[in-house]
Amino acid sequence: MANVLFHIENHIGYVTVNRPEVLNCFNYETLCELQEVVNNISLHSDVHVVIFTGAGEKAFSAGADLKERRTLNETEVRRNVKAIREVFNSIALLPQPTIAAVNGYALGGGFEWLLACDFAIAAEGVMMGLTETSWAIIPGAGGTQRLPRLIGETKAKELIFTAEKISAEEACKLGIVLKVVPREQLLIACQEFAAKMMKNGPVAIRQAKYAITRGMNTDLQTGLEIEAKAYELTIPTEDRLEALEAFSERRAPQFKGK
Repeated sequence: MANVLFHIENHIGYVTVNRPEVLNCFNYETLCELQEVVNNISLHSDVHVVIFTGAGEKAFSAGADLKERRTLNETEVRRNVKAIREVFNSIALLPQPTIAAVNGYALGGGFEWLLACDFAIAAEGVMMGLTETSWAIIPGAGGTQRLPRLIGETKAKELIFTAEKISAEEACKLGIVLKVVPREQLLIACQEFAAKMMKNGPVAIRQAKYAITRGMNTDLQTGLEIEAKAYELTIPTEDRLEALEAFSERRAPQFKGK
């Protein structure tokens, strides 16, 4: 059975890490499969939003597969860390909006997976955190960089240095999680949020994401130049003309992503 499942429905791509028996931990094989799926999605114009989740009810992902890690030599450990860093970076750079449907534990690499997504919606009571320092390592798949940018340096240091777990509710207060919902409503909440985005122009959404992502870590003037170039790409689209036509006809626009 595949370690990573993928299907498309109503322009939403669903990606599920399918190792519930080990809390959806990432071994090397799973990372390779996930990278292949993400590469495919990046080129898939029919996918407008991506929802990532873990199989089962216990875990989104508990991070690296420590049973596998015990069997690896140092070269293989470096290979795995490079693989997880690269796949999460690929997720962060996907042109489509991404949502983490956090259905259970999100620890270590699992938390870094969440951070690589644009948004996270979590089930009530879920626990999460960057626990790597308790294993005498550090977050190596973006945690030390994405978390401070999201919640500020001091709070990020506290969470990383103490390796403490926090609840979904606390993560929501910190701005890590967009919203917390009852477990049985998690997928529906993600789909409803995806629908709010998908009623808008697909090209515009992709270009807005590009401008924000690329501009966040530059100075304002460079960011404004990035925005101008992204805007330029929306001008010749059929969708822009359709929006104007729909407005004049007092109807909802029918966007085609062209």
